[in-house]
Order: sequence, then C-alpha cells, then structure tokens
Amino acid sequence: MMTVEDLKYKLDKLKNDHRMVHQEMECLMEKPLYDQLAVQRLKKRKLLLKDEILKLQKQLFPDIIA
Repeated sequence: MMTVEDLKYKLDKLKNDHRMVHQEMECLMEKPLYDQLAVQRLKKRKLLLKDEILKLQKQLFPDIIA
C-alpha cells in the first residue's frame, strides 16, 4: 500500500505530466499545418492523465458525508 507521501508525489508528477502534454499540444497547434493525429494522441494522453489525477485526489481527499 502506498503512503500519503507516495500518493502526493505521484499526484504532483501526474499534474506536471498533464501540464507538459498541454504545452506540447499548444506548440503543435500554433503551426498553420499541424499534425492532427499527433494532437489527437496528446489529447487522449491528457485525458488519461486527468483520470489518474482524479483517482489519486479521491484517495487523498475522500468525500466525507456530514
């Protein structure tokens, strides 16, 4: 089982990866004729990272019903 510190580290890494993919997408799309397939792959990667981020956030900060 992962410790809270491990989860936070992994969460920070995933958030950083998400930012990097976003920046890479923006750089590609600035060009008049950009590789649409590459952008689609990056979008898919970005969504997968977002799902992982949300999953880890739920583990770290579970919903508490009052």
